[in-house]
Amino acid sequence: MTDDEAPQGETPIQRALRLKKAAIAAKPKPPRGGRFQRDQAMGLNSPKSRKPWTG
Repeated sequence: MTDDEAPQGETPIQRALRLKKAAIAAKPKPPRGGRFQRDQAMGLNSPKSRKPWTG
């Protein structure tokens, strides 16, 4: 939705919120599922974290 398609009677705060949501939706999303998600849930940063002998 562009500024030309703004709803009739939209307040400046509503406009700012709509634009903010659009900007967030446009950002790339992190990968979902698999090892990446499990590592994030366990608080691991990198594959190196799974190998305690590598220091």
